[in-house]
Amino acid sequence: MLSRQFLEEQENKMLAPYAMTSNNSKGRAYLEDEHPYRTAYQRDRDRVIHTTAFRRLEYKTQVFIITEGDYYRTRLTHSVEVAQIGRTIARALRANEDLTEAICLAHDLGHGPFGHSGEEALNKLMADHGGFDHNHQGLRIIEELEQRFPDFNGLNLTWEVREGMLKHESEYDKGMAFAYDPHLRGTLEAQIVNLADEIAYTTADLDDGLRSGMITPTQLTQDSELWRLVTTELGINGKTIISDMDRHRIVRRLVGKEVTSVIEATYQALNDNNIQSVDDIRNMPRNIVSHQDDFVEMHKELKRFLYKNLYSHWRVMRMANKANRLIAELFGAFIEDTSILPFQTQEKLRDDNLYRVVCDYVAGMTDRFAIKEHKRLFDPAASV
Repeated sequence: MLSRQFLEEQENKMLAPYAMTSNNSKGRAYLEDEHPYRTAYQRDRDRVIHTTAFRRLEYKTQVFIITEGDYYRTRLTHSVEVAQIGRTIARALRANEDLTEAICLAHDLGHGPFGHSGEEALNKLMADHGGFDHNHQGLRIIEELEQRFPDFNGLNLTWEVREGMLKHESEYDKGMAFAYDPHLRGTLEAQIVNLADEIAYTTADLDDGLRSGMITPTQLTQDSELWRLVTTELGINGKTIISDMDRHRIVRRLVGKEVTSVIEATYQALNDNNIQSVDDIRNMPRNIVSHQDDFVEMHKELKRFLYKNLYSHWRVMRMANKANRLIAELFGAFIEDTSILPFQTQEKLRDDNLYRVVCDYVAGMTDRFAIKEHKRLFDPAASV
């Protein structure tokens, strides 16, 4: 049998000196007995997977609202893809895979329905009441809203997972970790999640965009050097129509190139900066996990292409427009008359602000539940 002590000893032997090991964690907010066969970060990962918030990600939008089809990515499948990529990078760099995976799986727990459109709508509605940010909402979920233990609210995750959630950032998300050493960089594992997230959503959105027909191989051949590089290597450059098999090959090759770029660039940076400890990582003036220099512009070019041709596509904008109206109408109805909230939600009004309680309720909805709830409230013919 492999005991927790043995696993911790293996971490100390096998992981790099700059990796965050389980037995060096700052620990949990509430003291708990250690598990005999799982490290602290393995327990964190498992606790995230068993949350209600994690299961709800199955029906929360990545780019395409759930009503658009069953084959597009959701927040749940995206989180799993991020974890897979994150573990690969962490393993190659001798970082802590379990900590990386725990942060990967938790990084989108705070997203409301309808993706970034829903987040923007909630932030606007909450502008005078503390705002809404999915990183902070995710922390609120794992510290307050999930009720799993009799002695405390939340999941009681380790400090490093909570820090990694708040310091998660990308082009669309900026971390604000006020209570978690905001002047310091996140662990190497937390930084790996940032790039794993970008790789996962860029390649997956490309895949879904092609599947939907909203973007075409011709557009990509004209505007993306990375696309031309990958399709040339596969011998299919210049095709105006690609098969499903070719699409799978392209996306697989693209993920491989992105991951390799991050591993090799980060390994070089670790050596160039003589990184010997977690503190060395934290005290760097910038995040050390990055792409290779010659890959950075190609990666940015592909993201700009997706923003212009997919995220701003008229069909996606229609989805966003509908989502904004639906969330605003739900939110307004609950604020105006709290008696229409479920009893369990009404009880929370005793201890928390009206706007925050309503925000928590709406943010916790899946796409399809929000649509059904809107219909129940505003369609006279619908059953309540």
